[in-house]
Amino acid sequence: MARIAVLGAGIIGSAAATWLIDEGHEVTVYEPDIDGLPTSTGNAALLAFPEIAPIASPGIVTTVPKWLLDPLGPLTVRWTDLPALTPWLLAFLMNATPGQEARTRLALTGLMKTALADHEELGRKAGLAGHLRQTGYISVHDSEASTQAALREAEKVREALGYPYERVSVEKARELVPQLEGQFAGAVLQPIYWMVSNPLTVLRRYQAFWREKAQFVPSRAQALRQTDEGIAVVCGSGEDLYDKVVVASGVWSRELVRSLGVKVLLETERGYNTTYGFTELGWNLPMPVGFGDHGFIASPLVDGLRVGGAVELAKPQSPPNFGRARAMRTKMRRYVPSLPEGGKEWMGRRPSTPDSVPVISRHPKDDRIVFAFGHGHLGLTLSAVTARRVADLVAGRDTADLSPFDIARFQ
Repeated sequence: MARIAVLGAGIIGSAAATWLIDEGHEVTVYEPDIDGLPTSTGNAALLAFPEIAPIASPGIVTTVPKWLLDPLGPLTVRWTDLPALTPWLLAFLMNATPGQEARTRLALTGLMKTALADHEELGRKAGLAGHLRQTGYISVHDSEASTQAALREAEKVREALGYPYERVSVEKARELVPQLEGQFAGAVLQPIYWMVSNPLTVLRRYQAFWREKAQFVPSRAQALRQTDEGIAVVCGSGEDLYDKVVVASGVWSRELVRSLGVKVLLETERGYNTTYGFTELGWNLPMPVGFGDHGFIASPLVDGLRVGGAVELAKPQSPPNFGRARAMRTKMRRYVPSLPEGGKEWMGRRPSTPDSVPVISRHPKDDRIVFAFGHGHLGLTLSAVTARRVADLVAGRDTADLSPFDIARFQ
């Protein structure tokens, strides 16, 4: 078994560390803010197995300008950060082709096929049970055209993965979710969506598992140094040598990647949310609800309600704009008038590639280094299957089906 450093203790790093420990490896985890709230903790708690469509789809080219005119809309760019974002944005637009969309769908379909089973297995390894529940998901739409677009997407998912869906009437949607008292034109029900109890609770359980069995360095890895004897991880307290290293530091992975002479396009697809506790709300939704024309979701955690989503492209260090969280609450009241003000606002930095495909791969010239980042809004959904595939890469098992996720596509 190998001596392995895992760089990052968010959901991807912690899931990978858990899987590697279970396979008998000696693991050390590097994380500068172990008590912080990484991106996955603000997730809608959805295990979004049907979400195989890239953001950069062919229709996005005509849709983006309309969205960008609304500073609080589903997609916005922090204009002061535009120079730094330009290479990523250009690649994003270049990926908005039918051919690339098909390749992305095929790649994500391959991961989604085992994602649920991998979550169940990861929970077993960590001694975690009762954290998964199948809730289904309903999206509501403002127009017939929007409803038809959602149905076309659901049919593509059914063809790829076999997941059923159903168009439901406005009346049926209100039976399923009585809080939907506002006006909308149509709704689509997808039963296959699952949820975790609470993303933060689940992350803390995985962290507790590896902290009992692994070494922990409370520092950010500043660089990696390749030597004949192993891979040196350099941090503020010095450096240590490992047989193999897993880079799972979210958007901050890009500095480590570039220091190794490897190219990557990775930026922050920032999301906002508001979370309500039961005491201030007094009710909860029976299932997650997506507001299809506005790019956000309301999801019932086991201990409250979370309203969040949308996309803001900005540099990681740019200050948050919580007006985006406020705008989602305002829009939600069109459909759920009983939603009060209040709640706790939050912003997270989703590490995203321009083709919506994560990087799960070895270094092109050094198989002692494994990369696992760039999952965008699917970090929680794909965390367990990524952990399994990282373990495959570390062990040298057959990974031919991981070619779409290879960092070589950026070279």
